[in-house]
Amino acid sequence: MPELLAKRSFPAVTVLVVVVCAAIVAARPLAAGIDARPELRTAATVFVGIFVQATPFLVLGVLVSGAIAGFVSADALRRVLPRRRAAAVVVAGVSSAALPGCECSAVPVAGRLRDRGVPDGVALTFLLAAPAVNPVVIIATAVAFPQAPVMAAARLVGSLTTALIVGWFWLVVGRPEWIRRPPDAALAAALPAGVRGKLALAGETARHDLVESAAYLAAGAALAAALHVLVPASWIDHLAGNMVLTIGVMAALAVVMALCSEADAFVAASLTSLPLVPRLVFLVVGPAVDLKLMAMQTGAFGRRFVARFAPLCVVVAVGCGTAAGALFVGWR
Repeated sequence: MPELLAKRSFPAVTVLVVVVCAAIVAARPLAAGIDARPELRTAATVFVGIFVQATPFLVLGVLVSGAIAGFVSADALRRVLPRRRAAAVVVAGVSSAALPGCECSAVPVAGRLRDRGVPDGVALTFLLAAPAVNPVVIIATAVAFPQAPVMAAARLVGSLTTALIVGWFWLVVGRPEWIRRPPDAALAAALPAGVRGKLALAGETARHDLVESAAYLAAGAALAAALHVLVPASWIDHLAGNMVLTIGVMAALAVVMALCSEADAFVAASLTSLPLVPRLVFLVVGPAVDLKLMAMQTGAFGRRFVARFAPLCVVVAVGCGTAAGALFVGWR
């Protein structure tokens, strides 16, 4: 067992240790260089904000994923979920509200659900719904829009509808070979049986997911920080007169800015010059697909999956966000 665990963990841990040591050694000259350039200070602030904001929820997610790997059997999940996969998508979408985390925590949990035999479309429904329909996000949205509290209900409907449509669509057109599956069976076979073995599997799974997901989270946050600086804020002021263009730009900004779902409502609320519908699209698209999510999903499920899943999420989220906005707030 130790040999197997070492083989699985050595590369990722080594890279992480090297990066941390290099950052410690170069901290002083890096800080001096960043302080001398305002754009670098902004990029560093955005990077740290995204990473620090997401890390607690990522830790929560890997703990849940470890518990699922160690203690939840495939038979138990089959008893909980309806046999009809279309109905199981609805159950996954509604029950995902019980995980009060952001999109970073949902990625490892969705991966472990798949490992336990949950259909891909059902697991992906959870992946999309959990960060967008949980009570923390909905309450934060209501607080951010005190003059338009209906935005909270509109976000709930738009995000849940997005998750359900993508889940149902994936059940029909998705292929197993599009998603990379981790070799967890070999790890489980190498561990002792009983409670001790389950604890070991849960701990090793959580550790593995944390190291791998954190690396991709850092890469996504770095890219989002760079683009955040390169997109001039003045561009937003010229969009208010064209609703279609504004919706498209706000959807693109949601992907690029890679905000945590607990905080994005306050950013959207600050854009008072824009209509409510484009801001709602921003809130629906962000938890479904952004740069850090695509990076983390690449690490968990592979590039072939992201190349198909991300465009699908953008199209469905923009459509559902626009429809929910027109229904709840009108064209304003």
